[in-house]
Amino acid sequence: MQKNYLILLLLFTFYSCKKASSPPPKVNSFFKEVTSTDDRKTITTEEAKTYHVDNKYQYKYRTGNPSHYEYNYDVKGINTRGDSVFGNINTEGKYGAGILVTDSIPELEITTEWISHGKLKAFDNKGNEYQLIVK
Repeated sequence: MQKNYLILLLLFTFYSCKKASSPPPKVNSFFKEVTSTDDRKTITTEEAKTYHVDNKYQYKYRTGNPSHYEYNYDVKGINTRGDSVFGNINTEGKYGAGILVTDSIPELEITTEWISHGKLKAFDNKGNEYQLIVK
């Protein structure tokens, strides 16, 4: 009987111990994991190699490869008070960042998120919300 308990205890201990997983290896790439407002100001030499303009689409340009594109868009929209805003953003996947211009503020840093085709929701550093569309 004690032997059975000992076996159960050993099995429980064996299966309940989890191996510490090592972090995945970092792949060296010219792509940034998070898009920032500074990304739209310059194009690196690596990005210049894949720079692409296509007038059929709404983006100004894109860089990268089919598995990892970064797009640049001109946007316009409104803030929560209904004031008009416009600017330029870079997006990578669902998220992005950029600069908006309003009547009262010449440059406002924002982060963006796609909410539907051609429509984005943006927030500034103070938490103000903006509804944007791609021009």
